[in-house]
Amino acid sequence: MLSRRIIPCFDVHNGQVTRGVQFGKAEAGELTNVGDPIAMAQRYDAQGADELIFLDITASSEGRSIMHDLVRATAEKCFMPLTVGGGLRNTDDIRAMLNSGADKVSLNTAAITEPEFIRAAASKFGSQCVVVAIDAKRAPDGGDSWQVYTHGGRKTTGLDAIEWARRAVALGAGEILLNSIDRDGTKAGFDIALTRAVSDAVPVPVIASGGAGSLDDLGDAFIDGHASAVVVASLFHFGTYTVQQAKDALHARGVPVRLP
Repeated sequence: MLSRRIIPCFDVHNGQVTRGVQFGKAEAGELTNVGDPIAMAQRYDAQGADELIFLDITASSEGRSIMHDLVRATAEKCFMPLTVGGGLRNTDDIRAMLNSGADKVSLNTAAITEPEFIRAAASKFGSQCVVVAIDAKRAPDGGDSWQVYTHGGRKTTGLDAIEWARRAVALGAGEILLNSIDRDGTKAGFDIALTRAVSDAVPVPVIASGGAGSLDDLGDAFIDGHASAVVVASLFHFGTYTVQQAKDALHARGVPVRLP
């Protein structure tokens, strides 16, 4: 059985790692600065994180490119794979990001605007490089359906999250990064129903994101949600647990993880 992955995630704004709740807005002062991304990346690398996700959270909404220098400096200091997202609009942007040191890119808004972008990216760089991020929110009726949003959860698309995941994979996505807007930053646990629905709908790895508040939550995402990886932010960023403690807890529950 393949090892399950523990992935710290950096939401970066103005060169700093930040945290918000339910996609809190930078312009409204709803983000808390956590620290320097390079120093934090080195710490997680030393702790045994399997990968790192680096998201420029306002690149798309501000219509600008992601910070290549910061990505390059982070990649030079760390050995774990690095996925980078935010403001990638064409294959030239992807090539530049891979040349800056990223191993994968995360596509969100641009992929929704032009789905064939996924196919073009996978054709040029391989599906293993292409992660499609889906920001999903439970439908207003409270049933087991979720809608896709863009621009930090501020714009609805009318897309069903499960159907969009299927289509993204059919176009060439090698992974799905599944963000629950409802659970983001709440520490209330992952949206297990959402995670399981998408994981069971597609043949590629699904990375569960949004809501990790305890080590039990991580195990639940793998065991009950059928995720292949989990994103952890607040639990690690604020020093509640280390990556090693998370892996030890998962190992104790029988979840296969990469140990030192």
